[in-house]
Amino acid sequence: MKKLFLLFSVFVLASCAAVYDPAPQILPEHIKNIYVRPFINKTNQFGLETKFLNALVDEIMRDGRLSLVNTEAEADGIMSVEIKKYILQPLTYDANMVVEQYKLWIIISVSFIDRGNNVTLWTEPNLEGIQIYLDATKGSMGEGMTEEEARDIIWEKLSRNIVKRTIKGFGSVTSASEKKIPL
Repeated sequence: MKKLFLLFSVFVLASCAAVYDPAPQILPEHIKNIYVRPFINKTNQFGLETKFLNALVDEIMRDGRLSLVNTEAEADGIMSVEIKKYILQPLTYDANMVVEQYKLWIIISVSFIDRGNNVTLWTEPNLEGIQIYLDATKGSMGEGMTEEEARDIIWEKLSRNIVKRTIKGFGSVTSASEKKIPL
């Protein structure tokens, strides 16, 4: 009987525990147009910032809820992006020790600033994009890809996440832990 009472008590207490459900943080009404600062590339990979900037601009235009402007002075909001790490890691090898599968891992830092109030609305210091892929020469029936194709997939995913975060959820956290990121 005591075991049954104890079990019942645990269920009652567990059902009374409040679940943390933060209020959605939606983009302030006065932000209608944004300026995307030129991206900073801190990696040794040339030209990443241009392709990523183009992917983000395309995603903002595709979404259509914000307008892009040419200068910070015209903008209600300012987007700032820094590409921090670019890690290409071999995952699997064939019998001759030739790499078959890779993991491409790109870490960026993103901030969104409300220019009118001079306040950073959200920042993600370690937003990560990961793509695992078969080498284009190893994949059969077109399932392999090049490093550039893997990068393009990451740019698309990161761009969608940034636009989504900016417009309807800039309070949530999706950054990688500092401990998780390799040097």
